[in-house]
Amino acid sequence: MLSNPEKEQLKAVLETARRRLAKVGQSALNYSMNHERNIGRDSIDESMEEELFSTEMRLHDREKYLLGKVDKQLARLRDDLIDVCESCGEKIAFKRLLARPVTTQCIDCKEQNEREEAAIEQPGQGAGLEGGGLGELGAADE
Repeated sequence: MLSNPEKEQLKAVLETARRRLAKVGQSALNYSMNHERNIGRDSIDESMEEELFSTEMRLHDREKYLLGKVDKQLARLRDDLIDVCESCGEKIAFKRLLARPVTTQCIDCKEQNEREEAAIEQPGQGAGLEGGGLGELGAADE
């Protein structure tokens, strides 16, 4: 169980990240709303502009995803569950939480997931989707 100073430290880190992500999200929204299309330019310029816009939107989606993870961790902190691994129920070390505040798994479970994902990604290694199905494929987004 985390001490009160540790909880406060994690809360400060998560709230700082939340403010930063919200600010970045707002600027991305402003960018997309004010994005002007210059019709009639040559196709190479239009293609490059479209690629930049697409990249900006992918980054915005990633920031929105991370904001959801931060909100989830703030809720887990309020419920005194932030240091409990969602996979095995064991304690997540404070140093791990400080280094990766959005983590929901202890280091052992995370390493196991990464080994399983690596085995799935290596064709011809005999690895399949046995056991957990498709739900395990998103574990690297932690």
